[in-house]
Amino acid sequence: MLLSFTDIGLILAFLGASGIVVNQRNLLISVIAIELMFYGFNLYLIALSVYLDDLMGEMLALFVLTLAAAESALALALLTAYFRTYKDILIWEA
Repeated sequence: MLLSFTDIGLILAFLGASGIVVNQRNLLISVIAIELMFYGFNLYLIALSVYLDDLMGEMLALFVLTLAAAESALALALLTAYFRTYKDILIWEA
């Protein structure tokens, strides 16, 4: 059971990292990919914490979740400011 949860967490983190590498034009998709990395890391931490019967992993996952929420709010504010300035959310035109 542990291997399936850790595998899913690592796959989510890898998908988030590959989403940042593959998509370099749209800011919104890059923010979503970063959030996906955070959630994959959280799932990995919680699975290991339950397996090792240790609360430190769950507390770290709660801290990372708080950090992800703050990052999301800041990214949304920056995205709004960028859109007001350039009238588009693409980083560069193709």
